[in-house]
Formats: sequence, structure tokens, C-alpha cells
Amino acid sequence: MAEVTTEMVKKLRTATGAGMVDCKKALIESGGDEGKAVTYLREKGLASAQKKSGRIASEGAVEAYIHGNGRIGVLVEVNIETDFAAKSDEFKKFARDVAIQIAATNPTYVSREEVPADVAENERSILRNVAVASGKPEKVVEKIVDGGMEKFYKTVCLLDHEYFREEGKTVAQLLSEKVAAIGENISIRRFVRFEKGQGLEKKEENFADEVMKQIK
Repeated sequence: MAEVTTEMVKKLRTATGAGMVDCKKALIESGGDEGKAVTYLREKGLASAQKKSGRIASEGAVEAYIHGNGRIGVLVEVNIETDFAAKSDEFKKFARDVAIQIAATNPTYVSREEVPADVAENERSILRNVAVASGKPEKVVEKIVDGGMEKFYKTVCLLDHEYFREEGKTVAQLLSEKVAAIGENISIRRFVRFEKGQGLEKKEENFADEVMKQIK
């Protein structure tokens, strides 16, 4: 299989407007053949999804999800361009799944862009100090730090989380698919997650694991 380089991914993204992750997957599936990768993206309906991302989405819904007799509650605002599309079954199901995802995986932010610079820098500093203390060479330290930051983002950012209904697919990829399928820009604007007794001294319980077990 041909090696898929960053330049190949960037070139395909420029040509199709699809997301970086989708472009990389398309190239891998197509053995590095750009033409086949474009066809793959078009068949999946992803080639124009990225181009819709700049359009204003001010309609939508605030979706609520309550789990386990009130033990976990989520409110999430999901926006779309038109009220007509907001009333579609596909959009409603997407908003519902996003709310369940938040209940199950407990993210802190929607995207990497929302992570405050000081929070990211503090995490990077901790990773670097640990790597340096272990005696690793500088080049290795940087790789360890970069890898650690990827894990950090995949833990705290909703869009980087693996979609609970499909292994190997992120919430960001699911969002791109829905944009392509519905034909309008969609954005997950904000959310709040409540867990009973959060912040209080209590018996240790993992409600997130319970949610995952019940919805799969």
C-alpha cells in the first residue's frame, strides 16, 4: 500500500473541501490514488461538507438527555441553517446522539479550538517534564509530548471522541457525514453535563460506564 503523506492529504482537501481526517481515510482506502479518493469522498457525500462549514447556522435545537432516573443530565445546543432542516428526523436523531455521547464520555470542550491556551500549555509542560525526567533524548521527548497531547485532546474534546455507536468513527466524522447528508452546515455550539452529587463527597460510582453499557 502506498504511503499516505500529509501533502497528499492537503492536496485532496484543497480539491474536494472535505475534512483532513476524511481525506486521509479516503486515500488509505484508495491505496494512495487521488482519483479514486475523490470518488470515494463523493460516494460518501463528504466532498462538499467542509465547504458548508462557513455558512451561518443559527437554527437548530437544545436537546436534553436524562439518564438513570435523573443521575446524569445533559443539555446541548446543536445548530443548523434552517428551521425546516432542524425539524427533520435525521437532525433530531443526530442531536439526540450528541447528547447521549456527552452523557457517556463526559467531555470538557466541544473542540480543540475551545481549549484555553494556558490549559493546553500546562498539559504540554507536564508531559515534557515527565519525559525529560525519564532521561529521554530531546527528539524523543518532542514525540512523546505530541503523542500525549493527542491523547489529551481525545479525552477532553467532544469532536475527538469515538462515536459510541460506531467503533473507529469520531464525532467530528459523524458531524461531517450529517452536513453532507442534510445539505446544511451543522455545529455543536455548547453543552452542559450534570452528574448527581458531582463535587460532593460520595460513594465512588462511574455513571459514564453505566451509560455506555446501556446504550450499546
